[in-house]
Amino acid sequence: MSEPIPVPDLRGVAKPQGTDLTAAQQKHVDAVLAHFTKEGYKLPEVEDGELSELEKYWLSYECILRYLRATKWAGADVAIKRIEGTLRWRREFGLYDHVNAEHVEPEAVTGKMISWGFDVDGRPALYLVPSRQNTEESKRQIEFCFWLLERVIDQMGPGVETLNLMINFADRAKNPSFGTSKQVLDILQTHYPEHLGRAIIINVPWLINAFFKLITPFVDPVTRVKMRFNPQVVEEGIFKPDGVWKEFGGEIDFVYDHDKYWNALVKMCEERKKTYLERWRKLGGKIGIKEWDVRGGDDSAASETPAEKGEKKEEKVVSSADNDAKKKEAKDAGEP
Repeated sequence: MSEPIPVPDLRGVAKPQGTDLTAAQQKHVDAVLAHFTKEGYKLPEVEDGELSELEKYWLSYECILRYLRATKWAGADVAIKRIEGTLRWRREFGLYDHVNAEHVEPEAVTGKMISWGFDVDGRPALYLVPSRQNTEESKRQIEFCFWLLERVIDQMGPGVETLNLMINFADRAKNPSFGTSKQVLDILQTHYPEHLGRAIIINVPWLINAFFKLITPFVDPVTRVKMRFNPQVVEEGIFKPDGVWKEFGGEIDFVYDHDKYWNALVKMCEERKKTYLERWRKLGGKIGIKEWDVRGGDDSAASETPAEKGEKKEEKVVSSADNDAKKKEAKDAGEP
């Protein structure tokens, strides 16, 4: 197996976020939403403060909830400051322009970071294999990291907003420098709050273990408790056997083939983003629309891309043909 897999059907599993807010929490949500939707709003401290369509799409109802939770519901003003900081960072970093598939592809050719599979709750997995490092430390390495994280988010189904970070330090893994690690950690904690479900880390040698002890003081307490070292992910019910790589205790023997994987991943994510954007526009194309609705939360079939629907239709046709063939064989053999 060497290609990404379709997003799972989450009917009966996923639930919408923000349905159990207290009156005080709802007041904070309303205040943040009112700030960004007020007439004439412009992002401060930038040359062009008008928010683009993609920026409005990003600033969803659940996005507001994530920043309020990350700031421990300290108040609308605190969350607004964090959100505006992220809006500026996303522009400066280049997520809407030069940080694209073509730009970061040289970092991907060995499969050192791979988005593949989902846990039992439909949360996507992002695998890191440091031993496959193929380039020297650079800004593009960090750009690749967050370009791929954005693609993982594209694969999140309705009601899903966290991921599994799967890190395998086997095979003489090359550890990034302290400076690069801290920069990535700062970006994750500041601009991707509430997106980490678990960090599952295996085969940690003593040198890497010492590095973790060095970096741990810079990890916020909420993130720290999500770090798991050498867990039994199948036995503990985190993944199904056919949903995780052998190295982590599963059944999947994943062999990275860049030509097959890369084109399939880019195409799948582009189609999902297109589908979501079209639905977002039909829902009003404004700030504060729920990701649950954009991703087809009340109709899981609506969250599938045309290509995914085609695959399922083809599977049904093949299955039907197989059944017909089996019936014919049984009839020829004289079975009742």
